[in-house]
Amino acid sequence: MDRVSSFDEPLKKLLGGATAKVMAEHLDLHTVGDLLHHYPRRYEERGKLTALADLPLDEHVTVVAQVADARILMFNNGRGKRLEVTLTDGSGRLQLVFFGHGVHKPHKELLPGRQAMFAGKVSVFNRKMQLAHPTYQLLDASDADEATEAVDAFAGRLLPIYPACKQLDSWRIAKAVDAVLPSAQDAVDPLPASLREGRGFTPLPEALLKVHRPQTKADVEDAKARLKWDEAFVLQVALARRRYADTQLPAVARRPVADGLLDAFDAKLPFTLTEGQEKVSKEIFDDLATEHPMHRLLQGEVGSGKTMVALRAMLTVVDAGGQAAMLAPTEVLAQQHHRSITEMMGELAEGGMLGGSDRGTKVVLLTGSMGVAARRQALLDLVTGEAGIVIGTHALIEDKVQFHDLGLVVVDEQHRFGVEQRDALRSKGKQPPHLLVMTATPIPRTVAMTVFGDLETSVLDQLPAGRSPIASHVVPAKDKPHFLARAWERVREEVENGHQAYVVCPRIGDDAEEADGKKGKAKKKAADEDPEKRPPLAVLEIADELRKGALAGLTVEVLHGRMHPDEKDDVMRRFAAGDVDVLVATTVIEVGVNVPNATAMVIMDADRFGVSQLHQLRGRVGRGSAPGLCLLVSEAHEASPARARLSAVAATLDGFELSRIDLEQRREGDVLGQAQSGVRSSLRMLTVIDDEEVIAAAREEAVAIVAADPELEHLPELRTVLAALLDKDREEYLDKG
Repeated sequence: MDRVSSFDEPLKKLLGGATAKVMAEHLDLHTVGDLLHHYPRRYEERGKLTALADLPLDEHVTVVAQVADARILMFNNGRGKRLEVTLTDGSGRLQLVFFGHGVHKPHKELLPGRQAMFAGKVSVFNRKMQLAHPTYQLLDASDADEATEAVDAFAGRLLPIYPACKQLDSWRIAKAVDAVLPSAQDAVDPLPASLREGRGFTPLPEALLKVHRPQTKADVEDAKARLKWDEAFVLQVALARRRYADTQLPAVARRPVADGLLDAFDAKLPFTLTEGQEKVSKEIFDDLATEHPMHRLLQGEVGSGKTMVALRAMLTVVDAGGQAAMLAPTEVLAQQHHRSITEMMGELAEGGMLGGSDRGTKVVLLTGSMGVAARRQALLDLVTGEAGIVIGTHALIEDKVQFHDLGLVVVDEQHRFGVEQRDALRSKGKQPPHLLVMTATPIPRTVAMTVFGDLETSVLDQLPAGRSPIASHVVPAKDKPHFLARAWERVREEVENGHQAYVVCPRIGDDAEEADGKKGKAKKKAADEDPEKRPPLAVLEIADELRKGALAGLTVEVLHGRMHPDEKDDVMRRFAAGDVDVLVATTVIEVGVNVPNATAMVIMDADRFGVSQLHQLRGRVGRGSAPGLCLLVSEAHEASPARARLSAVAATLDGFELSRIDLEQRREGDVLGQAQSGVRSSLRMLTVIDDEEVIAAAREEAVAIVAADPELEHLPELRTVLAALLDKDREEYLDKG
């Protein structure tokens, strides 16, 4: 059989239609190769043979014994059947029990006098030791040697436990793997021979045999080391080739100009940049000065001054005759960026206008909800080049939007944008524009290498001078209601001291959410019976309660995603101006909202938010000279994982530490997210959080190999495996990265 095609063989041929159908529908396994890469989740040890007299409770044991007697008992008025088998081995007795449909086969096979091996977990019932539904293998008493051999093979083996589904349990998957295991010999090895030998890896066919049918624990370790490396390496080669291809694209170099916009801007800054901002700016300016597109990920702690770094990059591009576009995930954020950038730039943002600087440019906003006239003017300013900087939502990506000369795209909060959107904006340039992607969610190094591996990474981890510390506390509303009362007193105290506060809720609570009244009543009934099932607290309800109760007399306003954009903007402006004391909001305030006078934040039902989300939200306070306070209100039980998560957030302000905790709790699945499904579906053995060294080493090897042979002409096996990994979806995913 051809080496590649045996892996491409449909499972139907080997396993029959019914099994293959279940595997395809429920486990996404279609070919022999898919099944061989469906690795055991863990291994059960059947344990050494144990004498019946020495059975340990609650452990998996394997015993060899003789059937003393077997009888079927009826229960439940004859509707239920139970088979009880008594074993003896000379040292003691043990009872086996089988229920329901599981009684027929053992009833026929386990006859008094038969000898067999049994494996299962020891439990106690009616003060007697028993094994419920053990697996067993009959021994042929006539051939003592064969029986001894069978005992050794059965007891000593590690039993693979596969990720299974209701329709197909682990042992049936194991049986199917036995049927395709001979094809492991045909595995195409992606590792160059020199790399494999240099690192002392097991050959791939052997690794596949060892992972599925290990003789020892050392076999498992051996196989895992090899298979993890393959996954990391093939993915890193794909990403290295993307980066290489990007360096081959043409772009217009945008070099800083003396006495231009940037110099004028820097001269009027009321503070000095942090060392981190200087260092990252230099990395960006070096990239912009080259004739291939920059692809850089800028990750910075909440409030580390990323916007300042991005703005200086945009001004450099405008100085060099190009335009810069900043893409924000929400209208609130786009308006906020527009406002803060025009404020920072002052008269430099009024190019061509009365009172504007002669070195200035126009900074325009473009969102979906703008009026027709304002929108027409903005589009005109972009196509003529009058506007050097545009800030907008995905409205910027629409076909109608034309640029005079797009030189730089800045994407804020990367994880909220599909790769398609990034790509659509990039296609707006005459040549591919430079790309700067920003995120305030600190990403552990390995995830950055795996998910954003096509981007070079810069990190801002210093907070600008003048930033205040934020104290965080968990408020256990259920166990200690007086703590919640004290939380509202603290909010009142902050307001009395001239400051402002946020209250964040997981839900809006308007009619659109409860359109189905019956559903609402059913929820209420469930909530009365079990408070854990109550719907999350809602903005409109909490705002109402606070106005009437704990915060009566203060100006309390609401902000959420379903308000009209003008209304949202009005509330935000009044809050920023200090006319609103307390803003009760959903997570629309999570990113980019900057009101230095807001010092306190109360997060209701905090356990319903993720770790990085809580960290983002908390970053909205402590942005001025007064210390910040963040109160995490929760009804979760003290011993619950949810409370542990909140305590972790309260204990540290280090976003990288928190993102690590977040990853450990959620594992990769939802961190790599839907947009990155290409990566996720190719990782079966590798975990981006535990295998940091593997990923880093694989990246180094991949870079060297691609630099020496970009087309992989001398590595046909690696090319074949890459082609299989990068099927249509994944190829597109990486292309758009």
